[in-house]
Amino acid sequence: MIVLGLTGSIGMGKSTALAVFADLGCPTWDADAAVHRLYGPDGAGAREIARLAPDAVGPDGVDRSLLRAAILAEPALLTRIEAAIHPLVAEDRDAFLAEARIAGARIAVCDIPLLFETGADNWLDRIAVVSAPADTQRARVLSRPGMTEAALDAILAKQVPDAEKRARADYVIDTSQTKDHARGQIEAIVAGLLAEQPAGEAPDA
Repeated sequence: MIVLGLTGSIGMGKSTALAVFADLGCPTWDADAAVHRLYGPDGAGAREIARLAPDAVGPDGVDRSLLRAAILAEPALLTRIEAAIHPLVAEDRDAFLAEARIAGARIAVCDIPLLFETGADNWLDRIAVVSAPADTQRARVLSRPGMTEAALDAILAKQVPDAEKRARADYVIDTSQTKDHARGQIEAIVAGLLAEQPAGEAPDA
C-alpha cells in the first residue's frame, strides 16, 4: 500500500482535494478531524486537556475558544498540550492505516496540515501539495468570517512557505483554476500510483 501525504497552506483547497481522493476510492484520514474526535465528549484528548487546562473542557468536550485563551494566558501550556495530544493523533492515524491495509487498499491518503513542520515526510511514501497564487490564497482566507490580515499573517508565519512545500513535494496540485481542473490532476496522481502497485499484489505489511 502506498501512503500519500496531502498538505498545503491555509486557503489552498486541501479539504476539497481530499474529498476528490475519497471520491476516487482512496481511504482518507484527516488530522484535523482526528483532533476533533479526540476533543469530543469522553475523547482521550478531552481527558488530557482536562488535566492540563480544566477550564477549557465542558460537557461537550474541549471548547477551542477557551483552550486558545488558556494558551494565550500561559504560552508554555501549548508545548505540554502538543506532547499529550500528538501521540493520540498518531495512534488514530496508525489505526486508520492498519484498517486500510487489512482492507487491501492500494493507496491511502493522510491529510496533514503541518506535514513538513512535524517531520511526517520521513515516513510517508509520497507527498502531494495543494497550491495557488498568494493573492488567490489571501482572498479565500480573508473571505472567512472573523479572519483578518493580521491573523492570516500570524498563521502563515508558523507554516513552511508554499514555495518550499512545492519544492519538497512529489506532486503539486494547482487549485487556482476550476474544480474540474484540480480533479483532473488528482485523477492523474491516483492513476500513476495505482500503476506502481497493480491489482492483485499483496498489501504491504
